[in-house]
Amino acid sequence: LLMALDPVSTVHHTSGVWERHVRPALEDYVRVPALSVAFDPDWEAHGHLDAVVESAAEWARSRPVSGLTTEVIRLPGRTPLLWFEVPATGPAADGDDDDTVLLYGHLDKQPPMTGWRDGLGPWDPVVIDDRLYGRGAADDGYALYASVTAIEAIQAGGGDHGRLVGMIECSEESGSPDLPAYVDHLAARIGTPSLVVCLDSFCGDYERLWTTTSLRGLLDVDLTVELLTEGVHSGSASGVVADTFRIARMLLERIEDSSTGRLLVPELWADVPEGRRAEVEAVAADLGAALTSSYPFVPGARAAVPDTDPAAQLLARTWQPTLTVIGADGLPPVQTAGNVLRPSTTLSLSFRLPPTVDAALAGEAVARVLEAEPPYGARVVAAVPSAETGWDAPPTAPWLSAAMEQASLAAFGHPARSLGEGGSIPFMGMLGKRFPAAQFLLTGVLGPGSNAHGPNEFLHLPTGRKVTAVVAMVVDAHRHRPR
Repeated sequence: LLMALDPVSTVHHTSGVWERHVRPALEDYVRVPALSVAFDPDWEAHGHLDAVVESAAEWARSRPVSGLTTEVIRLPGRTPLLWFEVPATGPAADGDDDDTVLLYGHLDKQPPMTGWRDGLGPWDPVVIDDRLYGRGAADDGYALYASVTAIEAIQAGGGDHGRLVGMIECSEESGSPDLPAYVDHLAARIGTPSLVVCLDSFCGDYERLWTTTSLRGLLDVDLTVELLTEGVHSGSASGVVADTFRIARMLLERIEDSSTGRLLVPELWADVPEGRRAEVEAVAADLGAALTSSYPFVPGARAAVPDTDPAAQLLARTWQPTLTVIGADGLPPVQTAGNVLRPSTTLSLSFRLPPTVDAALAGEAVARVLEAEPPYGARVVAAVPSAETGWDAPPTAPWLSAAMEQASLAAFGHPARSLGEGGSIPFMGMLGKRFPAAQFLLTGVLGPGSNAHGPNEFLHLPTGRKVTAVVAMVVDAHRHRPR
């Protein structure tokens, strides 16, 4: 593989920048409650998203990156987006406009969540054992800082890069509702990327580079069951009037076998490609149940899929549809609950879909099944506020496979591994459609125990440094790839 960068020097450079400049910036970032728009409709008045975007832009401008320009773009009614651009260097730099690398990340955050350990909190950056605790640093605040540091390392080490453009959005944790408008607005400036680098994914452990080859889709359905116009004393009505929660349970049984968790709507399923199945089996043979053994079960609890079959566990979390009830309306807190038949129950249903399932068609099918022939003539509405189709990566080019392997060995000392991920990044599906010929480096720092979106979320600092070095080496290799 032709790579201009010296791997040892690249790892050393990125580690130094992380310790002196990136880590302090991320600690400041953690302190800002920059909630995504779905969790803070008054985000504009609060100013937190603007604060983290401006801070990131100012930090980027302070770095010694030749040719770097940054701009905070604000479309009316949209959360802001940080755009940066660096002209190409090295061979074929002149007029090679199609040799573009697009780097992506986001700065918005999930809500604080309860359950943080003593001494930790969502907005309090604390470093313990090389882990930076606090909301958002790993998901995905570090991406801008890592991307710019990688570019700095390429230039400082005498490497080369194609034309680089970066999009750091502020609505990803809400399903990226604002991103399509920015992609359209910036289409001419984006061009046609031949490589996309996304740092918003997982890592199976902290010992090697992990690249994500597929992402599940995400479908949200709000199921509302109404039976009464007002609450009625349960002593006088129960037995005659059905409980709306029980009706909701009956409806859920239409779409999920509660004894097994298997979903019953055919439109939610897809065949697993042989290549993806082979990836799963290779990882399972290597690591056993290590990737699925870190969940915080209460004593005596166990997984729905036995850990004696790690390949089945990995397939269940990457290529099978699931249903999770993530919220409810109409249910009062236990302390203030009265003996009343409530007039209605609303459940927020979150479906993870196999990467190749059409989320819109899946949403239509689920709504159709839930609303058909309502029990007891209840008023049943299944609204679909969002439906995001997943993503399955195109075949990896030989140069990229070689670059990832060499970079992983240089930065981590172990070969790279690839696997699908059970989460969703709407941007990837969007880019896959727009740029079908592009190659993808989708990686991240969300490893075992990092607990993104939950309490005690942390960024493993050594992995952040090493992933940054990997990005530098891969982007340099991209410039020297055979064409």
